[in-house]
Amino acid sequence: MIRRRSRPAPPQPQRPSRHGRHGRDDRSPVVRPPLPPLETRPERFDLAVGTAAEFLRSAWPELREVHFEVAGMPPASDDDGIPRWSVSTEQKRIILYRLPIERLGRLHRNDDLHRRMAIESSVFRAAAEYLDRDPWDLGPDRFRFF
Repeated sequence: MIRRRSRPAPPQPQRPSRHGRHGRDDRSPVVRPPLPPLETRPERFDLAVGTAAEFLRSAWPELREVHFEVAGMPPASDDDGIPRWSVSTEQKRIILYRLPIERLGRLHRNDDLHRRMAIESSVFRAAAEYLDRDPWDLGPDRFRFF
């Protein structure tokens, strides 16, 4: 067997440290990193609940002292399934549960307008339960088209 002497590797051209493996400059990213959304789903939900609650407070004096609150999920399900809201007349409090309203509501069109209408509908139904009235009695002018 013949042994060959190892030859030293040919000298590599010296590249500045800013060059990559293929001899190119480092490239800047084409687009910036993704930005956070301007509004998150919980923020949009809070805004829809707040505007509907303010409308109801201005229209019904019985609701001016009532606190509208938003929670993620109800503590437990009941006999009817997962509740969308809970009403406490002695504490003057209405709690709306965001996740069941958003995820269990059946929308015939999945867009921002219909999602907002579903949220406002839940606020109206919860307030109607608090007042022991029909939800359509709370804001009949709001649903009238001219």
